[in-house]
Amino acid sequence: MSDPVNDILISLRDKVMGVNETTLATVDGLVVASDVSKTHAESMAAVAAATLSLGRRLADQASTGTLREMSAQCSAGHVIVTAVGERALLAVMADEGLDLAAFRREMPALVAELGGILDADAPD
Repeated sequence: MSDPVNDILISLRDKVMGVNETTLATVDGLVVASDVSKTHAESMAAVAAATLSLGRRLADQASTGTLREMSAQCSAGHVIVTAVGERALLAVMADEGLDLAAFRREMPALVAELGGILDADAPD
């Protein structure tokens, strides 16, 4: 039996050229699920949570609305941290060949799907 969250993470890697690894985490830095081979998922979750928190404060100070994502374009690729509702985040690690247009097309539905699964599992 497959795990729907892991299936979603793997599907992003399969659908978007350049996506190599993903980590889904809570906003306090705990790993929910990951599709990684090189990255230490727990460390990425912690740093991504700090990044999201800082980004939310930045958006608040700039009065630019609700933060959707923070990204770092690096010499050998990208790290993109996307908010998944109020309680989770998705960290995406990609190489220099990231198809950014495909990434932007896929993310809204993927975030909504992950958010729905997490909301269904949340205690009332």
